[in-house]
Amino acid sequence: MGTYKSISAADIKTSRSSLNQLVDCVQTDFSASVTRQKFQVFVTGTGGGNPGCTSSLYQTVHDQKYSLQTSNAILDLTVGLWKSGTTVSSCSTGEDSAGKLQFPSETLMMREKTDIYRQYVQTLLGSDTVFQIPYNGSNQKNIDNAMFINIKRLFARDAIKKETFAMRMYASACIDINDTTTRGGSTAGTPYSNLDRTTTTGSKIWTDIGASSLTHISYGGTVGNIVDSADTSNYGGLIFYDQGIIVMDLDKCISGSQHCSGVISSMSPNSRADAAAGQSIIGSGTSDTASTPNYRATFIPSLMRCGSIDDIVDHLASCRFQSGSLTAMTFQNVTEINSTLIFCRATADEFNYSSNPTFTDSDDRLVVVDVGQESVQRTFSFITSVGLYDNNNNLLAVAKLSRPVQKSDEKDLTVRIRLDF
Repeated sequence: MGTYKSISAADIKTSRSSLNQLVDCVQTDFSASVTRQKFQVFVTGTGGGNPGCTSSLYQTVHDQKYSLQTSNAILDLTVGLWKSGTTVSSCSTGEDSAGKLQFPSETLMMREKTDIYRQYVQTLLGSDTVFQIPYNGSNQKNIDNAMFINIKRLFARDAIKKETFAMRMYASACIDINDTTTRGGSTAGTPYSNLDRTTTTGSKIWTDIGASSLTHISYGGTVGNIVDSADTSNYGGLIFYDQGIIVMDLDKCISGSQHCSGVISSMSPNSRADAAAGQSIIGSGTSDTASTPNYRATFIPSLMRCGSIDDIVDHLASCRFQSGSLTAMTFQNVTEINSTLIFCRATADEFNYSSNPTFTDSDDRLVVVDVGQESVQRTFSFITSVGLYDNNNNLLAVAKLSRPVQKSDEKDLTVRIRLDF
Protein backbone atom coordinates (compact mmCIF):
# COMPACT_ATOMS: atom_id res chain seq x y z
CA MET A 1 0.00 0.00 0.00
CA GLY A 2 1.41 3.38 -0.99
CA THR A 3 1.71 6.48 1.15
CA TYR A 4 -0.76 9.31 0.55
CA LYS A 5 -0.34 13.06 0.83
CA SER A 6 -2.74 15.82 -0.10
CA ILE A 7 -1.75 18.28 -2.82
CA SER A 8 -2.67 21.88 -2.15
CA ALA A 9 -3.66 24.50 -4.73
CA ALA A 10 -0.27 26.14 -4.23
CA ASP A 11 1.35 22.98 -5.65
CA ILE A 12 -0.58 23.19 -8.94
CA LYS A 13 0.44 25.59 -11.70
CA THR A 14 -0.76 26.02 -15.27
CA SER A 15 1.26 27.17 -18.28
CA ARG A 16 0.91 27.56 -22.03
CA SER A 17 3.58 27.00 -24.66
CA SER A 18 3.77 26.46 -28.40
CA LEU A 19 5.54 24.04 -30.70
CA ASN A 20 6.50 24.93 -34.28
CA GLN A 21 6.88 22.51 -37.17
CA LEU A 22 8.30 23.33 -40.59
CA VAL A 23 6.20 22.07 -43.51
CA ASP A 24 7.54 21.91 -47.07
CA CYS A 25 5.37 21.14 -50.10
CA VAL A 26 7.51 20.32 -53.12
CA GLN A 27 6.55 21.11 -56.70
CA THR A 28 5.74 17.53 -57.64
CA ASP A 29 3.19 17.34 -54.82
CA PHE A 30 1.13 19.87 -56.77
CA SER A 31 1.94 18.91 -60.34
CA ALA A 32 1.84 15.11 -60.31
CA SER A 33 -1.54 13.64 -61.18
CA VAL A 34 -0.96 10.70 -58.82
CA THR A 35 -0.64 13.04 -55.82
CA ARG A 36 -3.78 15.09 -56.59
CA GLN A 37 -6.97 13.28 -55.75
CA LYS A 38 -10.14 14.26 -57.57
CA PHE A 39 -13.70 13.84 -56.31
CA GLN A 40 -15.90 14.13 -59.37
CA VAL A 41 -19.34 15.07 -58.08
CA PHE A 42 -20.44 17.49 -60.80
CA VAL A 43 -22.07 15.63 -63.71
CA THR A 44 -23.86 17.10 -66.71
CA GLY A 45 -26.32 15.45 -69.04
CA THR A 46 -25.66 14.41 -72.63
CA GLY A 47 -27.61 14.50 -75.85
CA GLY A 48 -28.27 16.93 -78.67
CA GLY A 49 -24.59 17.10 -79.57
CA ASN A 50 -23.65 17.79 -75.97
CA PRO A 51 -20.84 15.41 -74.92
CA GLY A 52 -21.38 16.03 -71.21
CA CYS A 53 -18.64 16.42 -68.62
CA THR A 54 -17.77 15.70 -65.01
CA SER A 55 -15.69 17.64 -62.51
CA SER A 56 -14.65 17.92 -58.88
CA LEU A 57 -15.40 20.90 -56.70
CA TYR A 58 -11.87 20.73 -55.30
CA GLN A 59 -8.76 18.56 -55.47
CA THR A 60 -6.71 17.24 -52.57
CA VAL A 61 -2.90 17.37 -52.73
CA HIS A 62 -1.04 14.52 -51.00
CA ASP A 63 2.61 14.15 -50.01
CA GLN A 64 2.93 11.01 -52.13
CA LYS A 65 0.78 8.79 -54.35
CA TYR A 66 -2.67 9.24 -52.84
CA SER A 67 -3.65 5.58 -53.34
CA LEU A 68 -1.00 4.49 -50.83
CA GLN A 69 -2.09 4.00 -47.24
CA THR A 70 0.96 5.93 -46.02
CA SER A 71 0.05 9.09 -47.93
CA ASN A 72 -1.03 12.22 -46.06
CA ALA A 73 -3.44 14.83 -47.40
CA ILE A 74 -1.63 18.19 -47.29
CA LEU A 75 -4.18 20.64 -48.64
CA ASP A 76 -7.28 21.18 -50.75
CA LEU A 77 -7.12 23.34 -53.88
CA THR A 78 -10.06 25.01 -55.60
CA VAL A 79 -11.16 28.23 -57.32
CA GLY A 80 -14.07 30.63 -57.02
CA LEU A 81 -15.60 33.71 -58.65
CA TRP A 82 -17.14 36.77 -57.01
CA LYS A 83 -20.72 36.98 -58.17
CA SER A 84 -20.48 40.74 -58.79
CA GLY A 85 -17.05 40.64 -60.41
CA THR A 86 -16.35 41.36 -64.05
CA THR A 87 -15.77 37.70 -64.92
CA VAL A 88 -19.27 36.79 -63.79
CA SER A 89 -21.35 39.90 -64.46
CA SER A 90 -20.11 40.40 -68.03
CA CYS A 91 -21.30 36.97 -69.15
CA SER A 92 -24.38 36.38 -66.98
CA THR A 93 -27.67 36.51 -68.86
CA GLY A 94 -29.72 37.39 -65.78
CA GLU A 95 -31.57 35.47 -63.09
CA ASP A 96 -34.33 32.90 -63.18
CA SER A 97 -37.54 33.03 -61.14
CA ALA A 98 -35.74 31.47 -58.16
CA GLY A 99 -33.04 34.15 -58.17
CA LYS A 100 -30.33 31.90 -59.60
CA LEU A 101 -27.82 33.40 -61.99
CA GLN A 102 -28.10 32.23 -65.59
CA PHE A 103 -25.20 31.81 -68.01
CA PRO A 104 -24.74 30.93 -71.68
CA SER A 105 -24.04 27.33 -72.72
CA GLU A 106 -20.44 28.17 -73.57
CA THR A 107 -19.65 28.58 -69.86
CA LEU A 108 -19.36 25.80 -67.32
CA MET A 109 -19.92 25.49 -63.54
CA MET A 110 -20.39 29.22 -63.06
CA ARG A 111 -22.90 28.75 -60.25
CA GLU A 112 -20.57 26.32 -58.49
CA LYS A 113 -17.68 28.75 -58.77
CA THR A 114 -19.71 31.63 -57.32
CA ASP A 115 -21.10 29.39 -54.57
CA ILE A 116 -17.59 28.32 -53.54
CA TYR A 117 -16.49 31.95 -53.36
CA ARG A 118 -19.55 32.91 -51.30
CA GLN A 119 -18.99 30.02 -48.90
CA TYR A 120 -15.43 31.14 -48.21
CA VAL A 121 -16.48 34.75 -47.74
CA GLN A 122 -19.17 33.82 -45.24
CA THR A 123 -16.83 31.50 -43.33
CA LEU A 124 -13.88 33.89 -43.18
CA LEU A 125 -15.50 37.33 -43.23
CA GLY A 126 -18.87 36.49 -41.69
CA SER A 127 -20.99 38.06 -44.43
CA ASP A 128 -21.75 37.74 -48.13
CA THR A 129 -19.30 40.41 -49.25
CA VAL A 130 -16.03 40.19 -51.17
CA PHE A 131 -12.36 39.55 -50.42
CA GLN A 132 -10.24 42.66 -50.79
CA ILE A 133 -6.49 43.27 -50.82
CA PRO A 134 -4.91 44.71 -48.81
CA TYR A 135 -7.07 43.77 -45.85
CA ASN A 136 -8.37 46.95 -44.15
CA GLY A 137 -5.92 49.06 -46.12
CA SER A 138 -6.11 51.90 -48.59
CA ASN A 139 -6.62 51.51 -52.34
CA GLN A 140 -8.28 48.15 -51.85
CA LYS A 141 -8.87 45.86 -54.83
CA ASN A 142 -11.64 43.27 -55.03
CA ILE A 143 -10.58 39.70 -55.64
CA ASP A 144 -12.79 38.63 -58.57
CA ASN A 145 -10.98 35.41 -59.50
CA ALA A 146 -9.74 33.55 -56.45
CA MET A 147 -7.67 30.46 -55.80
CA PHE A 148 -8.32 28.89 -52.40
CA ILE A 149 -5.79 26.74 -50.56
CA ASN A 150 -7.06 24.86 -47.51
CA ILE A 151 -4.21 23.41 -45.46
CA LYS A 152 -5.26 20.26 -43.65
CA ARG A 153 -5.44 20.19 -39.87
CA LEU A 154 -2.65 17.60 -39.75
CA PHE A 155 -0.24 20.19 -41.13
CA ALA A 156 -1.80 23.52 -40.12
CA ARG A 157 -2.29 22.33 -36.52
CA ASP A 158 -3.69 25.14 -34.36
CA ALA A 159 -2.52 27.94 -36.67
CA ILE A 160 0.06 29.01 -39.21
CA LYS A 161 2.94 30.97 -37.70
CA LYS A 162 3.15 34.55 -38.91
CA GLU A 163 5.87 35.54 -41.37
CA THR A 164 6.75 31.93 -42.21
CA PHE A 165 4.54 31.45 -45.29
CA ALA A 166 6.07 31.52 -48.78
CA MET A 167 4.81 30.17 -52.08
CA ARG A 168 6.37 30.12 -55.54
CA MET A 169 4.05 30.49 -58.54
CA TYR A 170 4.79 31.14 -62.21
CA ALA A 171 2.91 34.12 -63.58
CA SER A 172 3.74 33.63 -67.27
CA ALA A 173 2.27 30.66 -69.09
CA CYS A 174 4.19 28.75 -71.73
CA ILE A 175 3.96 30.53 -75.07
CA ASP A 176 2.03 28.47 -77.59
CA ILE A 177 2.79 28.67 -81.29
CA ASN A 178 -0.06 31.12 -81.90
CA ASP A 179 1.45 33.79 -79.67
CA THR A 180 4.16 34.34 -82.28
CA THR A 181 1.78 34.77 -85.23
CA THR A 182 -1.11 36.99 -86.16
CA ARG A 183 -4.25 35.78 -84.45
CA GLY A 184 -7.05 34.89 -86.82
CA GLY A 185 -4.62 34.02 -89.61
CA SER A 186 -2.98 30.84 -90.77
CA THR A 187 0.00 29.41 -88.91
CA ALA A 188 2.90 27.29 -89.97
CA GLY A 189 3.62 24.00 -88.25
CA THR A 190 1.44 22.14 -85.78
CA PRO A 191 -0.09 24.33 -83.04
CA TYR A 192 0.26 23.07 -79.48
CA SER A 193 -1.53 23.76 -76.24
CA ASN A 194 -0.16 25.82 -73.37
CA LEU A 195 -2.97 24.83 -71.02
CA ASP A 196 -1.17 21.63 -70.06
CA ARG A 197 2.46 22.69 -70.58
CA THR A 198 4.56 23.31 -67.48
CA THR A 199 5.58 26.93 -67.05
CA THR A 200 9.31 27.62 -66.96
CA THR A 201 9.59 31.41 -66.61
CA GLY A 202 8.06 34.31 -64.69
CA SER A 203 8.25 32.91 -61.18
CA LYS A 204 7.19 34.99 -58.21
CA ILE A 205 7.49 34.27 -54.53
CA TRP A 206 4.47 35.30 -52.50
CA THR A 207 4.97 35.71 -48.77
CA ASP A 208 3.35 37.18 -45.66
CA ILE A 209 6.40 39.26 -44.76
CA GLY A 210 5.51 42.08 -42.36
CA ALA A 211 2.47 40.25 -41.03
CA SER A 212 3.70 40.28 -37.43
CA SER A 213 3.05 44.01 -37.19
CA LEU A 214 0.25 44.32 -39.76
CA THR A 215 -2.18 41.51 -38.93
CA HIS A 216 -5.88 42.10 -38.46
CA ILE A 217 -8.75 40.28 -36.79
CA SER A 218 -11.63 39.08 -38.94
CA TYR A 219 -14.64 36.86 -38.39
CA GLY A 220 -12.41 33.87 -39.25
CA GLY A 221 -9.60 34.90 -36.90
CA THR A 222 -6.24 36.50 -37.52
CA VAL A 223 -5.61 37.52 -41.13
CA GLY A 224 -2.55 38.90 -42.90
CA ASN A 225 -1.68 40.16 -46.36
CA ILE A 226 0.31 38.14 -48.86
CA VAL A 227 2.70 40.25 -50.93
CA ASP A 228 5.28 39.85 -53.67
CA SER A 229 8.64 39.25 -52.01
CA ALA A 230 10.32 41.44 -54.63
CA ASP A 231 7.80 44.27 -54.22
CA THR A 232 5.97 44.34 -50.90
CA SER A 233 3.58 47.00 -52.20
CA ASN A 234 2.18 44.43 -54.65
CA TYR A 235 -0.54 42.56 -52.77
CA GLY A 236 -1.47 39.12 -54.05
CA GLY A 237 -3.81 37.59 -51.48
CA LEU A 238 -4.81 36.97 -47.89
CA ILE A 239 -3.80 34.36 -45.34
CA PHE A 240 -6.10 33.36 -42.48
CA TYR A 241 -3.72 31.97 -39.88
CA ASP A 242 -6.20 30.36 -37.49
CA GLN A 243 -8.16 28.66 -40.28
CA GLY A 244 -5.13 27.61 -42.34
CA ILE A 245 -6.67 29.10 -45.50
CA ILE A 246 -4.91 31.10 -48.22
CA VAL A 247 -6.92 33.23 -50.67
CA MET A 248 -4.93 34.23 -53.76
CA ASP A 249 -5.96 36.77 -56.38
CA LEU A 250 -5.44 35.02 -59.73
CA ASP A 251 -5.39 38.39 -61.50
CA LYS A 252 -2.13 39.04 -59.60
CA CYS A 253 -0.71 35.51 -59.55
CA ILE A 254 -0.92 34.76 -63.27
CA SER A 255 -0.83 36.80 -66.46
CA GLY A 256 -4.48 36.37 -67.26
CA SER A 257 -4.36 38.25 -70.56
CA GLN A 258 -2.06 35.69 -72.17
CA HIS A 259 -3.47 33.61 -75.01
CA CYS A 260 -4.75 30.28 -73.77
CA SER A 261 -5.14 27.21 -75.93
CA GLY A 262 -5.90 23.62 -75.11
CA VAL A 263 -8.60 21.02 -74.67
CA ILE A 264 -11.09 21.51 -71.85
CA SER A 265 -14.44 20.08 -70.84
CA SER A 266 -17.14 21.90 -72.76
CA MET A 267 -20.90 21.82 -73.03
CA SER A 268 -20.81 23.26 -76.58
CA PRO A 269 -17.51 22.22 -78.15
CA ASN A 270 -18.32 23.57 -81.60
CA SER A 271 -19.65 26.98 -80.63
CA ARG A 272 -17.77 30.25 -80.30
CA ALA A 273 -19.03 33.50 -78.86
CA ASP A 274 -18.31 36.75 -80.56
CA ALA A 275 -14.70 37.69 -79.83
CA ALA A 276 -15.43 41.35 -80.35
CA ALA A 277 -17.90 41.22 -77.47
CA GLY A 278 -15.27 39.81 -75.16
CA GLN A 279 -16.98 36.42 -74.93
CA SER A 280 -14.16 34.34 -76.40
CA ILE A 281 -13.77 30.82 -75.09
CA ILE A 282 -11.28 27.99 -75.29
CA GLY A 283 -13.58 25.18 -76.35
CA SER A 284 -11.89 22.00 -77.55
CA GLY A 285 -9.63 23.36 -80.28
CA THR A 286 -5.90 24.01 -80.18
CA SER A 287 -5.40 26.40 -83.11
CA ASP A 288 -6.06 30.13 -83.23
CA THR A 289 -8.08 30.82 -86.34
CA ALA A 290 -11.40 32.59 -86.49
CA SER A 291 -13.21 29.33 -87.25
CA THR A 292 -12.16 27.52 -84.07
CA PRO A 293 -13.65 27.80 -80.56
CA ASN A 294 -10.51 29.10 -78.87
CA TYR A 295 -10.20 32.21 -80.98
CA ARG A 296 -8.53 34.90 -78.85
CA ALA A 297 -9.13 32.96 -75.63
CA THR A 298 -7.25 34.09 -72.52
CA PHE A 299 -6.69 32.58 -69.10
CA ILE A 300 -8.81 35.32 -67.53
CA PRO A 301 -11.69 35.50 -68.12
CA SER A 302 -11.96 32.76 -70.79
CA LEU A 303 -10.62 29.79 -68.84
CA MET A 304 -12.27 30.94 -65.62
CA ARG A 305 -15.64 31.07 -67.38
CA CYS A 306 -15.54 28.10 -69.70
CA GLY A 307 -13.31 25.60 -67.93
CA SER A 308 -14.56 23.22 -65.28
CA ILE A 309 -13.06 23.47 -61.82
CA ASP A 310 -10.96 20.40 -62.62
CA ASP A 311 -9.71 22.06 -65.83
CA ILE A 312 -8.66 25.20 -63.95
CA VAL A 313 -7.13 23.41 -60.96
CA ASP A 314 -5.29 20.99 -63.26
CA HIS A 315 -3.69 23.93 -65.04
CA LEU A 316 -2.78 25.80 -61.85
CA ALA A 317 -1.39 22.74 -60.07
CA SER A 318 0.43 21.09 -62.96
CA CYS A 319 1.72 24.21 -64.77
CA ARG A 320 1.96 27.13 -62.34
CA PHE A 321 3.82 25.33 -59.53
CA GLN A 322 6.39 23.61 -61.79
CA SER A 323 7.19 19.91 -61.66
CA GLY A 324 10.62 19.70 -60.02
CA SER A 325 11.82 18.84 -56.54
CA LEU A 326 12.11 22.42 -55.30
CA THR A 327 9.87 23.83 -52.60
CA ALA A 328 6.59 25.17 -53.97
CA MET A 329 5.09 26.21 -50.63
CA THR A 330 6.47 26.33 -47.12
CA PHE A 331 5.31 27.51 -43.70
CA GLN A 332 5.60 26.79 -40.01
CA ASN A 333 2.62 25.68 -38.01
CA VAL A 334 1.84 26.31 -34.36
CA THR A 335 0.70 23.70 -31.85
CA GLU A 336 -0.59 25.23 -28.64
CA ILE A 337 0.28 23.12 -25.59
CA ASN A 338 -1.64 23.72 -22.36
CA SER A 339 0.13 22.21 -19.39
CA THR A 340 -0.71 21.58 -15.74
CA LEU A 341 2.32 21.32 -13.47
CA ILE A 342 1.83 19.42 -10.22
CA PHE A 343 4.58 19.58 -7.59
CA CYS A 344 4.60 16.53 -5.32
CA ARG A 345 6.74 17.44 -2.32
CA ALA A 346 8.22 15.00 0.21
CA THR A 347 9.86 16.50 3.29
CA ALA A 348 12.74 14.90 5.15
CA ASP A 349 10.46 12.85 7.42
CA GLU A 350 8.08 11.65 4.69
CA PHE A 351 8.11 8.67 2.33
CA ASN A 352 11.19 7.04 3.89
CA TYR A 353 9.40 3.79 4.63
CA SER A 354 7.97 1.10 2.39
CA SER A 355 4.76 -0.87 2.85
CA ASN A 356 6.28 -3.80 1.01
CA PRO A 357 6.09 -6.83 3.41
CA THR A 358 9.74 -7.71 2.67
CA PHE A 359 10.85 -4.35 4.11
CA THR A 360 10.68 -5.76 7.68
CA ASP A 361 11.11 -9.22 9.24
CA SER A 362 8.71 -11.14 11.45
CA ASP A 363 9.81 -9.08 14.47
CA ASP A 364 8.98 -5.84 12.62
CA ARG A 365 12.62 -4.94 12.27
CA LEU A 366 14.21 -3.59 9.09
CA VAL A 367 15.66 -6.21 6.82
CA VAL A 368 19.29 -5.16 6.34
CA VAL A 369 22.16 -6.44 4.26
CA ASP A 370 24.65 -6.60 7.11
CA VAL A 371 23.53 -8.79 10.00
CA GLY A 372 23.58 -6.97 13.34
CA GLN A 373 22.76 -3.57 11.88
CA GLU A 374 19.01 -3.86 12.42
CA SER A 375 19.00 -1.47 15.38
CA VAL A 376 21.23 1.19 13.82
CA GLN A 377 20.19 1.11 10.14
CA ARG A 378 18.26 4.26 9.18
CA THR A 379 15.27 3.63 7.00
CA PHE A 380 15.17 4.83 3.39
CA SER A 381 13.22 3.99 0.25
CA PHE A 382 13.38 4.27 -3.54
CA ILE A 383 10.59 6.19 -5.21
CA THR A 384 9.62 4.82 -8.63
CA SER A 385 6.06 6.08 -9.24
CA VAL A 386 3.66 8.79 -8.20
CA GLY A 387 -0.08 8.25 -8.40
CA LEU A 388 -2.63 11.05 -8.62
CA TYR A 389 -5.99 10.42 -6.92
CA ASP A 390 -9.21 12.37 -6.65
CA ASN A 391 -11.09 13.08 -3.42
CA ASN A 392 -12.73 9.65 -3.60
CA ASN A 393 -9.38 7.86 -3.84
CA ASN A 394 -9.89 7.00 -7.52
CA LEU A 395 -6.60 6.70 -9.36
CA LEU A 396 -6.53 9.26 -12.18
CA ALA A 397 -2.96 9.13 -13.47
CA VAL A 398 0.38 7.48 -12.77
CA ALA A 399 3.73 9.18 -13.30
CA LYS A 400 6.76 6.95 -13.72
CA LEU A 401 10.23 8.21 -12.85
CA SER A 402 12.99 7.51 -15.35
CA ARG A 403 14.95 5.77 -12.59
CA PRO A 404 14.39 4.96 -8.89
CA VAL A 405 15.23 7.94 -6.67
CA GLN A 406 16.49 7.32 -3.15
CA LYS A 407 14.58 9.07 -0.37
CA SER A 408 15.90 9.33 3.20
CA ASP A 409 15.49 11.58 6.23
CA GLU A 410 18.46 13.63 5.07
CA LYS A 411 16.84 15.14 1.99
CA ASP A 412 13.68 16.77 0.74
CA LEU A 413 12.39 15.64 -2.63
CA THR A 414 10.08 17.33 -5.13
CA VAL A 415 8.68 15.45 -8.14
CA ARG A 416 7.27 17.70 -10.86
CA ILE A 417 4.51 16.11 -12.94
CA ARG A 418 3.51 17.74 -16.22
CA LEU A 419 0.18 17.00 -17.87
CA ASP A 420 -0.09 18.28 -21.46
CA PHE A 421 -3.35 18.64 -23.34
